[in-house]
Amino acid sequence: MAEQLLQNYLIRSGSRLDRALLLKFLQRGYADVFPGQDYSHLARTVEQYFSPDTPLWWVEDVGSASKGKKGQETVDQSSVHNSPVACLWAGNAIDQLRGSRHTHIFLLYVIPEHRRRGVGTALMKYVENWARKRGDRQIALQVFQSNQPAINLYTQLGYETQSLWMIKPLAPEKQTGGWE
Repeated sequence: MAEQLLQNYLIRSGSRLDRALLLKFLQRGYADVFPGQDYSHLARTVEQYFSPDTPLWWVEDVGSASKGKKGQETVDQSSVHNSPVACLWAGNAIDQLRGSRHTHIFLLYVIPEHRRRGVGTALMKYVENWARKRGDRQIALQVFQSNQPAINLYTQLGYETQSLWMIKPLAPEKQTGGWE
């Protein structure tokens, strides 16, 4: 069942049947930040982590709905199923300092044509309310350092850097023909 997220946008829960669409949105999210790469390997991420314990929400645009008299919308919100314009996929994590369970955001993605309209902010507030209702005391997420628009959004919403994820690329080891 869909409910209003913002004016002209509905939010609905996803299901296990949305696996392919989730993968498509996940791949688009990475391709937006790092274009020109093959992200087919993300299918393993979806396979490993997408479950009934990791809720998924879709946002649909109903702004182009038919108008009735005097410009009033005549949309039956329960029957609208447009192509999603945004999604949020959440999961569970354990705070390594305190030991408590908390919500972890796997993916927040808004298609480019619907950005800067408040959809991302509304989704983050939606998941915040969801997490609060289930007793979580924090939400965590990972964001690429080069994704400045996302960092700006999260900072405006009160997120703070708690740790840094550091990576060291390793050159492949030369094959020697046996164990040494």
